[in-house]
Amino acid sequence: QVQLVESGGGLVQAGGSLRLSCAASGRILAPYTMGWFRQAPGKEREFVAATRWGGGSTNFADSVKGRFTISRDNAKNMVYLQMNSLKPEDTAVYYCAADPRGRLGARLPFYDYWGQGTQVTVSS
Repeated sequence: QVQLVESGGGLVQAGGSLRLSCAASGRILAPYTMGWFRQAPGKEREFVAATRWGGGSTNFADSVKGRFTISRDNAKNMVYLQMNSLKPEDTAVYYCAADPRGRLGARLPFYDYWGQGTQVTVSS
């Protein structure tokens, strides 16, 4: 079983930056994919970024490429989402998720474990 807890959300002005953190506990193996998703009010949850727990490839949604980066600290069991040049349309609840099969994919059903989410609000 894997538990995920997000933190770092808040209110920021457009153009600003935030770093989200995801604390992972339980048995996480190198092949796992760690992902970030977001859900804005009235919209479906969507993929943001993903990386493998063991390192290597990353995957980003087109809407955040060049602005967001994803990283992990295996020693601390942490995954981070650095968000720069934030826009009002980035406003959403952001969720950390884990895919034990390491598919590095954008599809929600790939991910078995989810955190409770952290709110990010970007003001114009």
